[in-house]
Amino acid sequence: MSKAERTKQFIIEKTAPIFNMKGYSGTSMSDITEATGLTKGSIYGNFENKDEVAIAAFKFNVKKLQDTFAKEIEKQKTFKDKLLVYPRLYSEYYDLRITQGGCPIINTATEADDTHPVLRKKVENTILAWRDKLTDLIQQGINNGEFKAKSIDPEKTALTMIAIIEGAVMIAKITGNLTNLSDIMLALHKIIDDLE
Repeated sequence: MSKAERTKQFIIEKTAPIFNMKGYSGTSMSDITEATGLTKGSIYGNFENKDEVAIAAFKFNVKKLQDTFAKEIEKQKTFKDKLLVYPRLYSEYYDLRITQGGCPIINTATEADDTHPVLRKKVENTILAWRDKLTDLIQQGINNGEFKAKSIDPEKTALTMIAIIEGAVMIAKITGNLTNLSDIMLALHKIIDDLE
């Protein structure tokens, strides 16, 4: 990694938690310079504008999230157990401290849906890629004989799982009651059990 690449990565790592907690509009240039200890000139020497920093920070936060789940999914032998990683890890989400400020998908989606088309598109692409990953796991479970073939629509099931997860994270965060997250993840666990 060159010095410029290291500096860029440093800026991303230092600002990712801030963008995830404060959002795009809530994060100021002074927040970025304070977190990094760099001048505005140094920031703009590595990024064209605040948008580029925000997009890089979102990608960084999502990658941390995806990597955490991918490592756990890879350890599982059955497709059911691979799917069960989601309710298990999400029920412990705030204890795991994967990303400061909560889930970057719901945080960014909530803010960017009407205000920032580029970030909105990044969130959309992230959700669609997640849907495809879950759909593939469910379809493989059907192909492998683990799940009932006739009564399952893999894509609808995948979207339902995402909606439950993101809704649960939002409810737990807004109420400050992490029991809500655990309770909703138990319901998701049952949905996955019912695929058999």
